Amino acid sequence: MNAQIPPKDLPPKGLPMKSHYSNAPKAQPVARHTLSVLVDNEPGVLARIAGLFSGRGYNIESLTVSETEHEQHVSRITIVTAGTADVIEQIKHQLDRLVPVHRVVDLTSYGETVERELALVKVVGKGEARVEALRLASAFGARTLDATLNSFVFELTGATEDVERFIRLMAGVGLVEVSRTGVAAMARGSEVV
Repeated sequence: MNAQIPPKDLPPKGLPMKSHYSNAPKAQPVARHTLSVLVDNEPGVLARIAGLFSGRGYNIESLTVSETEHEQHVSRITIVTAGTADVIEQIKHQLDRLVPVHRVVDLTSYGETVERELALVKVVGKGEARVEALRLASAFGARTLDATLNSFVFELTGATEDVERFIRLMAGVGLVEVSRTGVAAMARGSEVV
């Protein structure tokens, strides 16, 4: 008779098996981060930074850039991206190694930030849809920049979530076009980038 003898490391029948991987680190959550990058204002800097992201398969959700210190020719780039803590650290280190970069700050690590985005929203409609578009714009504090007998262009400045909600609601009353600036952000309090 060929009886099989169970190995000693198997638990008795009915008990869960222990895995060698039970002590393995859990997967890190993916989180949205806002990075502020101070760079020299010179040709090709933005292309190099965008190339760093695309070359490594990282996504940029929002990107804004403008010269902020005219005498020193320094620009501030605000990048919104998402990733695990390790990925964000890697992005920061790789950005910091670029020659025209002066400083990289993860504003998300400072706690709450002031983030604003500007959107231009065009709505086309008549009758009740037109009245509802005006009512929604008023409720969100949007300014009317242009009005014709069958269209409006609204300007809304606010947090990204508010802009997204406004756009979703306007889709029901004749939204035809949207133009957005991307996020401009700053740490709250006395912290300075």
